[in-house]
Amino acid sequence: MILSVNHLEKSFDGETLFSEASFRIDDKDKAAIVGSNGAGKTTLLRIIMGELSADAGEVVISRGKTIGYLSQHQGLSDDCSIYEEIRKAKADVLAMEESIRGLEQRMKGAEGAALSSMMEEYSRLNHEFELKDGYAARSEMTGVLKGMGFTEDEFEKRCGKLSGGQKTRVALAKLLLTRPDCILLDEPTNHLDISSIQWLEGYLRAYPGAVIVVAHDRYFLDRIADKVIEVDGGKVTEYKGNYSAYAALKKRQREDALKAYMNQRQMIKHQEEVIEKLRSFNREKSIKRAESRQKMLDKVKRLDKPAGPADKMVLKLSAHEESGKDVLVIEGLSKAFGSHTLFSDVNIHIRRGERVAVIGDNGTGKTTLLKIITGLADADAGTLTLGSKVEIGYYDQEQQLLTDENTLFEEISDAYPTLTNTTIRNTLASFLFTGDDVFKPVSALSGGERGRLALCKLILSDYNFLILDEPTNHLDMPSKEVLENALSSYEGTLLYVSHDRYFVNQTCTRILELSGEHFTEYLGNYDYYLEKKENMIRPDAQSTGTSAQAEAAAAGALDWKQQKEEQARKRKHENEIKKTEASIEKLETRSAEIDELLTHEDIFTNVSKLMELNTEKEKLQEELMELMEKWEQLLSEE
Repeated sequence: MILSVNHLEKSFDGETLFSEASFRIDDKDKAAIVGSNGAGKTTLLRIIMGELSADAGEVVISRGKTIGYLSQHQGLSDDCSIYEEIRKAKADVLAMEESIRGLEQRMKGAEGAALSSMMEEYSRLNHEFELKDGYAARSEMTGVLKGMGFTEDEFEKRCGKLSGGQKTRVALAKLLLTRPDCILLDEPTNHLDISSIQWLEGYLRAYPGAVIVVAHDRYFLDRIADKVIEVDGGKVTEYKGNYSAYAALKKRQREDALKAYMNQRQMIKHQEEVIEKLRSFNREKSIKRAESRQKMLDKVKRLDKPAGPADKMVLKLSAHEESGKDVLVIEGLSKAFGSHTLFSDVNIHIRRGERVAVIGDNGTGKTTLLKIITGLADADAGTLTLGSKVEIGYYDQEQQLLTDENTLFEEISDAYPTLTNTTIRNTLASFLFTGDDVFKPVSALSGGERGRLALCKLILSDYNFLILDEPTNHLDMPSKEVLENALSSYEGTLLYVSHDRYFVNQTCTRILELSGEHFTEYLGNYDYYLEKKENMIRPDAQSTGTSAQAEAAAAGALDWKQQKEEQARKRKHENEIKKTEASIEKLETRSAEIDELLTHEDIFTNVSKLMELNTEKEKLQEELMELMEKWEQLLSEE
């Protein structure tokens, strides 16, 4: 066991977040903490870390166990480079390495008792260095930074010059490198692109310690979690399995509870009618029977009506007018900033009723594409043609289209002056803004609240072509589900950028992946994209037949030849995994042999042999780290 949470209770301003919260985390647990925004998930993490005190209960951390915590707001030194910050996580190992190298130099000229003393210290340091995986420290630092999406030419960037998202990625990389027994992560996938999230999934699944994560990324939670800890309605409940298993069980429990509640209501109503009927006879015998039944009914413990999914938004998307069949035609579109080309000679054709998701790594130009389409940025070359009767509604992930000086009420009334006060208040209430909240200034809203307000404005618009930039950012899981349902039933056309793979999987009919300055089309949802990605032929940037080729390649199920090719690919992939595992085992065997040799007196008293074996050990560890990274990558591609 790493930690145990026992009967925790916490309240703020008289409102109880949770009470009698109890659960335990064992050595290799991968636990997800879920719940609506404001339920107390981050508060629970902060109590575990000792940053907040509980009103009652305790957190017990096993002796000798270490806990690492990545909060949503992680501070870094502005004067340090990215690599310098990362080195801090391995400071003890790197200092030990310097001591070892220094001893090696001094041992060359030492003799007698001085040499014996140095050799003893050298052996001790080497043993500790190996236990801390010191030989792999530098390659590990580079690997983790690259996994977080940083290229080597960015390693020397000063942290003070980084964006908020880049700082979060540096802090996450730094935490992972410290290798605590238990990692606590609060929204780790925020600011990560899809490839970085996939890398993090593989890293956490293979992590030898425990992981506790708060996240709204359901695809991520499905991939890493083996237990779910739910914070809901003041209660903390533990479920076994990943997020999908939890959601299915939770749904069944809610349905069973509602059924029991309705059955009891029906029984009570029937008994009350019988009692009333008996009393109406106005005979002594009937009255006694009525009293007897009433006593029995009074003893029945009334069931509370089970709560539905917490505080869901009510969204209904509709288009005021149907657009023409061709909604948007892009030809030869190019955009660069200085010498950095985002994309070139792009050809995209979007038709009425399509739901198109744009995915790709951070910085590739996805948001820029949306801004060009909406007229907020200029292209360097190419043409964009909107179809007949097309009306664009745009959702900006930074909500720059909101006016900070306005109240929420004014923001809606200014945009839609014909709406009545009652309609405005009812609409805001459906987005969880009630009472005096509607008179808050926009500048006082949190990121999630700004997102809901921007969605509220968009829903009222009745546009037939919605362009959305990261619409699920800052939304909790119930709100995401409602938005997914609304978009899935929307009869207009949808184009959006998102790194939320679960959302993409639920809502899109076509994916455009931006990579290497070009777009690749996949006709299907995210699961289909993963299945097809390796088999699709990259479209030629100069070809005007991109859409037709992609549609032809993606249409229908795999034919016989494609099935054989897919089977051959899987066999090759499995053989590569086995080959890599065999190489790892061979290196580990040799490493163990060296460890055994280093304990022999004729070895550790022979300076040249000792240094020769340690040099071989260092090379083995570097090769082993590279093979382990390759093995993790192969597993993540299964």
